[in-house]
Amino acid sequence: MAKPAVVVVGADKGGVGKTTVSRTLLDYFSANNVPTRAFDTESPRGTLKRFHPDITEIVDMTTTADQMKIFDTLNAVSPSVTVIDVRAGLLSPALASLRDIGFLDAAKAGQITFAVFHILGPSIASLEEIAETAGFMTGAKYFLVKNFINDTQFFQWDQATYNSYFHRIKDATELTIPKLNEMAYEQVEVSSVPFLKFVANKGIHDEAANYSFVLRGYVRHWLANVWSEFDRIRLTDIVGSKPAARSGGSSEK
Repeated sequence: MAKPAVVVVGADKGGVGKTTVSRTLLDYFSANNVPTRAFDTESPRGTLKRFHPDITEIVDMTTTADQMKIFDTLNAVSPSVTVIDVRAGLLSPALASLRDIGFLDAAKAGQITFAVFHILGPSIASLEEIAETAGFMTGAKYFLVKNFINDTQFFQWDQATYNSYFHRIKDATELTIPKLNEMAYEQVEVSSVPFLKFVANKGIHDEAANYSFVLRGYVRHWLANVWSEFDRIRLTDIVGSKPAARSGGSSEK
């Protein structure tokens, strides 16, 4: 049985596109044939579940009952990868809860693979989140994600200031999510389907759709660039999955 892997995606600031990153992760794992389940902590109305309803469950991570629903089931044979999309503003409290229940100790002991995708905003306040999360990262794979999906500008950061925060965490890795054409992004939102299905011109139930050829091309190109970042950090290796033939419509680089 594969060692369970938990991937947490979040930020202490809202509006940084964390759910978009979660969606690309679920598409990436799907295309690489990695069995995955997801938890959407935007209770009671989840955004991630709207796009990936078959594998996503909405939970309130602040309650003990829902924490049990997530972490007492990690040793199920399949799926071995759990993606948790943390509600805006709750990354640090969520990590504190993981510490309190002994999850971080289990990760440090090598019993669980733990990865955190920390989505950064453009402000210095967002950088200060790194200081908040630093104490929780022992035993975790920590990724600092600059997400340009919302046309975010990071010019406000002095590079020396950024480096002073970045280097507080040993072995932290930077990732960049490029900007997606606005019309293409809006069309995917309206369609309420995963990026992969949009590229494949399929509807919610895999029925044939009639999306714009041009907009599908933009999404395909963008998704390939995002996946190249995941390939660069060897994400499938991190979660303990054997490499498999990639399926889906975004193999182009």
